[in-house]
Amino acid sequence: MTTTLHLIPVGLGQADPDRWLPLAAREIAAALRCFIAENAKTARAFLKQIGTAVPLQEITIHTLRPDTQAHEIRAWLAAVPGGQDIGLVSEAGCPAVADPGALVVAQAHAAGLSVIPWTGPSSIMLGLMASGLQGQRFAFHGYAPVKAHERDAQLRAWESASHKQQQTQILIETPYRNAALFEALLRTLRDTTRLCVASALTCDDETIATRTVSQWRKAGPPDFERKPTLFLYLAS
Repeated sequence: MTTTLHLIPVGLGQADPDRWLPLAAREIAAALRCFIAENAKTARAFLKQIGTAVPLQEITIHTLRPDTQAHEIRAWLAAVPGGQDIGLVSEAGCPAVADPGALVVAQAHAAGLSVIPWTGPSSIMLGLMASGLQGQRFAFHGYAPVKAHERDAQLRAWESASHKQQQTQILIETPYRNAALFEALLRTLRDTTRLCVASALTCDDETIATRTVSQWRKAGPPDFERKPTLFLYLAS
């Protein structure tokens, strides 16, 4: 029987899985005996949250590191016993989207495995949906440069592309640097550019607000301290 790689979404916070993961996906994940994950500890916490058909200590979790080689991934996939499937989980959200799991999916296709993506939370899509910005043309950039002068130049370049192409620009930041990025956005973007700040998506303390940069300067920063936050902007 052909092995299937299941792409299992993980929560964006501590919210009840009933809120963000369909029952069918939970049942599949609970039955799997082998996973590939960025962090085994995080993966076990997720499995403990949804419940498993076998004890956690009997579940194999391969760690996907930045330097993991293709031949290692092929070996993991080949070692799955016949008739069993394997799961891929991210640190948060949907695997293989803004996530190194795409390397695993590529090897699964090359090996002739079936690949099934399961519905779950993607901060990129949820933030875009709720922003009111351009949803047909958008670009996700990941992290902006850390150095201030490089970051400011990049934010302006993305704003220029946004204006020319009417394209929403999407980026994230390490939670403890949210304030620094927010201040940089207000310092570098045009007054009329619309900026959405979406924090703690799917969680009880979720906040989403879209204002012009000028309005944000008057309103002040939202409550995003140490919360996973998505920043989206569209230049008029």
